Amino acid sequence: MNRRLLPPRFEPATQTRTETDRKARLRRAAAMCALAVLLASGHLAAQVMTIDTSGKGPVAGTPQQVDRKYAQIEPTHVELSQKGLDDKTRLLLIRTLQSEQGFAMRPFPRGHKGLTLAANGKLDPAGIGYLNMVISEGLSAAPGARLVITNIAIDRSKMVFDLNGGPDPKHRFLRHVQIGVGPEAGPEIGDPGPGIGDPIDPTIASQAGDPVGARLTLTFADRVPELTPAQVKALLAPLISFDRKTPIQAFTDTLPPALKDAILSHKVWVGMTTEMVLYSKGPPLTKSREMDGQMPFEEWIYGAAPEEVDFVRINGSRVIRVEIAKEGEPLEIFTKDVVSGMLLTDGTPVETAQSNTRIVHEGDVQPDPDKQAPNATPTLRKPGETLPAGNASAGEMRPVQFPKPHPDPIPGANPDEQSSAPPAASQPAQSQPENKSSGQQPSQPSNTQSSPANAPPATPNSPN
Repeated sequence: MNRRLLPPRFEPATQTRTETDRKARLRRAAAMCALAVLLASGHLAAQVMTIDTSGKGPVAGTPQQVDRKYAQIEPTHVELSQKGLDDKTRLLLIRTLQSEQGFAMRPFPRGHKGLTLAANGKLDPAGIGYLNMVISEGLSAAPGARLVITNIAIDRSKMVFDLNGGPDPKHRFLRHVQIGVGPEAGPEIGDPGPGIGDPIDPTIASQAGDPVGARLTLTFADRVPELTPAQVKALLAPLISFDRKTPIQAFTDTLPPALKDAILSHKVWVGMTTEMVLYSKGPPLTKSREMDGQMPFEEWIYGAAPEEVDFVRINGSRVIRVEIAKEGEPLEIFTKDVVSGMLLTDGTPVETAQSNTRIVHEGDVQPDPDKQAPNATPTLRKPGETLPAGNASAGEMRPVQFPKPHPDPIPGANPDEQSSAPPAASQPAQSQPENKSSGQQPSQPSNTQSSPANAPPATPNSPN
């Protein structure tokens, strides 16, 4: 029986294994090179230092000027138990605080993170970080708005409250169930029929939008102690008020005391927002839209004669002018902003750009030289610019000097020629003109000088 020489059975497998091992070694080598590059770049990046030499950076110890509603809160002083939270107290807190309603004392931003409040401590974030969170994530509830606790989650060292539905969308399995048919189901050719991918219930699609709720986290040092519902409300008091209030009380409690008294006294100050004006005076009797140069504004009018009439001028959402007209009294006009400083943490008003407006008086007003400096002469030079050397007199205003008139060379063309002529004594003697009235000719002067030798002999004048 002859045996044919066959190739080794496992030779292809051996070649495949060798190729696989070689590729694996190459991948490991590439990974090590990439790791070395990352470590080197990280080492170099760690040594890079940026120094601000512009002088415009924040100064240490200087409070930043932000709105009072974004400032740090005053810590509470609630006595906490040393015992931990047991199951019975946990259920009591959830049952009591679930669906509890309150009023927002600060703006509540959207977002998964939300605000974090330490028990008897500070708020995080605060100041500029708080403002940036509201701007980036959006506003869920304004100060004075109503809040509802929709969910409570208690962890080992924190309590998480979802307000007004929370920031996370609710999972509903019907949102993921879709029914559709093919294009051939249409009554006519080319009619696609019902769209593929439509949900079962159209109302579910309308409820699938982004949530608008907020989240508040109450943290403790090491664990959640044994608490009562009243203690939890006291800890949340800087952010949520659970007292019974009217809408105007809930809104004014978030404002400074002086501004609160003005709104409750139905007064309007320059710098108030439209919301403050509505809480103070209610809706206006009439409105009008006008233009002041290039600035549009609204005029809200309250009252009617002979009673007091208030004219409130609003630009954007702020009051810029208030006029109060009373019968028999002069018109009172207020234009100074007194509210912006109250709403800031340091109490200083908002710095506005320098106005370029100029008041034009009716008629010609002469400045008083004893009290007012003369107006600067017009120039094309920039402020602080000096003239180059040798041109010190260039650009200075001087009296205008008219050129002297030049005489006309044509005789008789100059009207002042006779007046400017020299006197007759300096001119040589000339012959007298004929006397036409007498018909006689003037006598010829005698020639006393001898005639030259080569001159012809003189002949007497013969009549024609």
